Amino acid sequence: MASVLSYESLVHAVAGAVGSMTAMTVFFPLDTARLRLQVDEKRKSKTTHMVLLEIIKEEGLLAPYRGWFPVISSLCCSNFVYFYTFNSLKAVWVKGQHSTTGKDLVVGFVAGVVNVLLTTPLWVVNTRLKLQGAKFRNEDIVPTNYSGIIDAFHQIIRDEGISALWNGTFPSLLLVFNPAIQFMFYEGLKRQLLKKQMKLSSLDVFIIGALAKAIATTVTYPMQTVQSILRFGRHRLNPENRTLGSLRNILYLLHQRVRRFGIMGLYKGLEAKLLQTVLTAALMFLVYEKLTAATFIVMRLKSVRKP
Repeated sequence: MASVLSYESLVHAVAGAVGSMTAMTVFFPLDTARLRLQVDEKRKSKTTHMVLLEIIKEEGLLAPYRGWFPVISSLCCSNFVYFYTFNSLKAVWVKGQHSTTGKDLVVGFVAGVVNVLLTTPLWVVNTRLKLQGAKFRNEDIVPTNYSGIIDAFHQIIRDEGISALWNGTFPSLLLVFNPAIQFMFYEGLKRQLLKKQMKLSSLDVFIIGALAKAIATTVTYPMQTVQSILRFGRHRLNPENRTLGSLRNILYLLHQRVRRFGIMGLYKGLEAKLLQTVLTAALMFLVYEKLTAATFIVMRLKSVRKP
């Protein structure tokens, strides 16, 4: 219990949250482009820069940053929960021994499940807010009119029921393999580098963070597309089955995507997603490692000065 409630776990959680917020803010327009390509399937522009230019031309210069606050709020909560759970479970299981790739994968998976169950409502709301006011090419999308985060929660519960806040939970649970794979490769690559050198440089952390996220993103991208569509929940699709997030809906959406656009339709927006997530993850891990290291140095200095 002491390991779970330790100050060390709190430091890792805060550093992870700060790192993710910093990285997402820097690369936020790339995430906007990715989401438009996933949800608005009739958009003809396929490259990231062309989509961003279209958004700026049609909706204004600040449009790529629409929904920044709810996304950052959700990301802060999500990464705090994930990093706290990951490091707490790792401390309990490893207990001073050397960690292994298998243990990192299992711990990452469990941390991901906890994170999904607790934070999915935040991601449903921020997806709606981020796409509000967008000029869609797809006439099947029903527009929303929310005044903010609280109003979005209120309207979704009132009009769609409280279960709608967990739209996309099933694919999200499948997608816990994404951060689990990411952390497995990140921790594994870090261990290999530390065998050859005493300390990792900023460039080392940036590169292994980027590689780990690129692998995880490419493997799980089709399910991420389904997750975005279900979280948005404003398509006039499959009305006979209202159980959003069920296996039947997931298979239906995957089948529709392949039928309309071929197998590559499952990877529409992958370029923007790779640019955004790889760069974001790399910067996040860099800030995370530097912040935790600096905090622990300060803690040790303070402890030394105590009588």
